[in-house]
Amino acid sequence: MVTGGASGIGLGISERLAARGDRVALLDIQGDAARKAADGLKTKGGQAVGLEVDVRDRAAVDAAMDTVRQTFGPIAIAVTSAGAEADGAFTDITAQTWERILAINLTGTFHCLQSVVPDMLAAGWGRIVTISSSSAQSGAANRAHYVASKGGVIALTKALAIELAPHGITVNTIPPSIIDTPMAHAAQAAGYFPGVDAIAAVTPVRRAGVPADIAAACEFLCSQDAGFITGQQIGVNGGWYL
Repeated sequence: MVTGGASGIGLGISERLAARGDRVALLDIQGDAARKAADGLKTKGGQAVGLEVDVRDRAAVDAAMDTVRQTFGPIAIAVTSAGAEADGAFTDITAQTWERILAINLTGTFHCLQSVVPDMLAAGWGRIVTISSSSAQSGAANRAHYVASKGGVIALTKALAIELAPHGITVNTIPPSIIDTPMAHAAQAAGYFPGVDAIAAVTPVRRAGVPADIAAACEFLCSQDAGFITGQQIGVNGGWYL
C-alpha cells in the first residue's frame, strides 16, 4: 500500500515494489491518475490497483484499505508518501492552512498506518516506511507548518518503531532533500522555491535526486534483509545534513 502513489516519489516506489513482484495498491487523492498509474504497472506485468482516497478522511481511508484487502489480501507493507507543501512567513500562516498541512502530512499518516497495522500484527510481520523531509531535520524559513508536520512524521515513526518491534514490524522514515518531482516544479512555479537546478548545483553530489533514488532505499527497508533496522531516518539526500 503506497499513498501518494499516482506521481513523484510515491509512483517511483510503487514501480519499484511492483517490479520485484509485490502486489501494489496505489492510493491518491487524484483517483484518475492513480488508476492510470496502476494500469501502467499492469502493462509491465505487475499486479496493481489504483484507488482514490483523501488521507484526511478516516472513513475513506478505512474503506480503501478494505478494498485493498478484498483485492490482494492482508496488507504487509505500508509506505506513506502522500503529502502537501506550503510556504509563508510564520506570522502569515492562518489557522486553516496550519490545520490543512498537518491534516494531510501528519494526521493522514496516522490514519493510514492505524488502519493497516492490525493486518501486520495478525501476521507477525510488517514493513512501514514513512516519507518525511530533510527540512524537518534542518529547519526551513517560511515553512513552519510544513516542517512541523514532517517533524511529527519522524517522531511518529520513532514511537511506532519501539511499540511494534516486538511484533516483527519495522518502521523507518526516509527524509529526502531535493527530489525532481511534479511537486517541486509546482513550488518553483508558485515562486517560493528557487528551482530543482538551482538546488542541485549546491548539493554535494551536484545533482537533484529522482524518485528512483528514494524507491531503491524504500525497497531495501521493505525487505526481509532490513529486519534489524527500525526507528531510523535513512537520509536519501545527496550529501546534505551528514
